Amino acid sequence: MIYFDNAATSFPKPNIVYDSILQAMKEYGANPGRSGHKLALKLGREIFETREIIAQLFNIDNPMNVIFTFNCTESLNVGIKGILKKGDHVITTSMEHNSVLRPLMDLKREGIIEVTIVRGDSAGKIDPIDIENNIKENTKLIVMTHVSNLTGTIMPVKEIGEIAKENGIYFLVDAAQSAGVYDIDVKEMNIDILAFPGHKGLLGPQGTGGLYIREGLDVKELKQGGTGSVSHLLEQPKINPDRYESGTPNGPGIVGLGSGVKYILQKGIENIRKHEEELTSHFIEEVSKIEEVKIYGPLNVKEQGAVVAVNIGTEDSSEISYILDENYNICVRPGLHCAPLAHKTIGTFKQGVVRFSFGPYNTHDEIEQGIKAIREISKGN
Repeated sequence: MIYFDNAATSFPKPNIVYDSILQAMKEYGANPGRSGHKLALKLGREIFETREIIAQLFNIDNPMNVIFTFNCTESLNVGIKGILKKGDHVITTSMEHNSVLRPLMDLKREGIIEVTIVRGDSAGKIDPIDIENNIKENTKLIVMTHVSNLTGTIMPVKEIGEIAKENGIYFLVDAAQSAGVYDIDVKEMNIDILAFPGHKGLLGPQGTGGLYIREGLDVKELKQGGTGSVSHLLEQPKINPDRYESGTPNGPGIVGLGSGVKYILQKGIENIRKHEEELTSHFIEEVSKIEEVKIYGPLNVKEQGAVVAVNIGTEDSSEISYILDENYNICVRPGLHCAPLAHKTIGTFKQGVVRFSFGPYNTHDEIEQGIKAIREISKGN
């Protein structure tokens, strides 16, 4: 089986991730922060170590400002709904995932906020000037993806972060497709809130994610409950990270996430990125030679992540995906990819696309097999 669906979930994971999760569950699978015995303290220390190593990866000064969630969607909901109030204006883009768009549309439908959606070009690129030109007096937040999950387009996050800072606007970045592969420096990029999944580029398990909240920024939590701290009070504690982490955390998953980040730092994020760029370039170069195939996005690995969207003639993307799975044992993702406005932006809303997304464990031989399959399917089209 060839796995080209890393934009949904990276697979496989490094062995250290599997081993650390199993060890946590078998040897110290207690409830962290709830008891003072050795097992609970051990898991609590491991969770804090994961905070520290994530803070190191993103250049975050205080690890306590790293909040653990169950996925990037939860992180985005906390960041969006926790900071916006009635009368606020938000700027986002047409290249966003529904994890951004649906919370915003929910708040808009309730009459709480105004939303401006800046449209990308045919390759999914966003012009920072278009962001700046849509700033209003009540603009509270700019929220956008770092790398498109549809076209792989790398967005000008640093430039837009500077615009946000100059205008006193909060900046929230969705790092679902970039964390673990592209350099993210929350200070250099002026990122106030960073949402990221654990199960994609960070090579952790599903059920893990995180949210960075800049020091001093008051973001309202979405849930309240037991935190294992300040238990004599009936009110939610205001200390980080406890304020946002009510209930028992996914301890073994967070330990596995920490192992994934350790693997990235040991391997070198630049080496992982270089490998994925080479695979992507190989794929784009060869598939571009097939007459029946249309490729979307910048088609330049310096402007595009390891995500490539294609179509074969007018064939339905789900049909192509089915053939790749059944006849070639190749895993891809068809359809709209939870990004309907992005598809409208690049003109694929009706047909969808077949998305190939590569990861650190893919090889050039697998790329060749994928190209061969596309070539054969195209001939039969």
